[in-house]
Amino acid sequence: MIREGVAAMQRRDAATARRLFEALVDPEAGVAPPWLLLAQACRLGGDDAAEESAIDRLLADQPNSLRGLVMKGDCRARAGDDRAASAFYTRALQTAPRDGSVPPALAADLRRVEQAIEANRQSFQAHMEAKLAQVQGMRAGRRFAEAMDILSGRRQVYLQQPNSFYFPGLPQIQFYEREQFPWVAELEAAAPAIREELIALMGDEGSFAPYIRARTDRPNPPNVLLEDPSWGAAYIWKEGALVPEIAERCPRTVAALRAAPMPDIRSRSPMALFSRLHPGTHIRPHNGMINTRLICHLPLIVPPGCGLRVGNETREWEEGRMLIFDDSIEHEAWNRGDETRVVLLFEIWRPEIDAAEREALTALFESIVDY
Repeated sequence: MIREGVAAMQRRDAATARRLFEALVDPEAGVAPPWLLLAQACRLGGDDAAEESAIDRLLADQPNSLRGLVMKGDCRARAGDDRAASAFYTRALQTAPRDGSVPPALAADLRRVEQAIEANRQSFQAHMEAKLAQVQGMRAGRRFAEAMDILSGRRQVYLQQPNSFYFPGLPQIQFYEREQFPWVAELEAAAPAIREELIALMGDEGSFAPYIRARTDRPNPPNVLLEDPSWGAAYIWKEGALVPEIAERCPRTVAALRAAPMPDIRSRSPMALFSRLHPGTHIRPHNGMINTRLICHLPLIVPPGCGLRVGNETREWEEGRMLIFDDSIEHEAWNRGDETRVVLLFEIWRPEIDAAEREALTALFESIVDY
């Protein structure tokens, strides 16, 4: 009966195929009900309700049936329920194997599904924007705009995922605005003097070493820039101590940095350096070690083609204008230009961590150093 039903569908005899398959879904038939075949026969015959009923029975038994999920999405799309259609289409894409083993016809369906999801996303976005445009005088701001992008699927959510130490209860902020920090203006005002010291330093290639260094007391990180001078560092403070050969040549940089609320943790902080990125270099996505600090970049030499992504937001450096971000959130940077990019990089306490917590964290981190 299965073979006869399939043959009937091949000659586009939907009525015969449906009759045969319906006979087999009777519990008395003694075989596994061919719900998928019945649904396909109902689709061939144009009976949307019967098709969806059969697909529902299939998914009740096999919730990850790839063809069933695609067909259920199609049923919902024909009923005008695009949000439900996208939900089933998305589940189908999540379920599909990644090894290329999907049959060609089903692979074509999955490509169609991807296009439908994008069309539905755009339709949903347009609907929301049209409704919000009717709200007079709405000034919800950047945070609301980001929430809209996440809701519509244009951005994904990135959260703090430090790989060494997590401090709970901190806000998930990717970029902090420079205007939030009163000391930034003073440091930015010193940017021309800092740049002069940097240029003098760059004349001595020995001042810079690869940012990612190999160690004998730890496994080396799986980083393509290991021992690669394409990402170079000239440390001013390293592991909590001034680096004399650099600090002595950059006194105005040292003086300017003292305005920032850098942590003071024995053998650990402050940390400040000139970070150099050669043309064509890509710092791949990664997360920092801890979430109790923020990373500051004072851009000093920035050719075109350079950028920094933190979470779901990308910004470009502007010479003399501070960028402050949470490096415990996934981030990456690149120099796609033709010239070297250099920023002054240093860390500060997160502003949400109060004095008592800073004291406790300092004691904790120093105890780790001692151990």
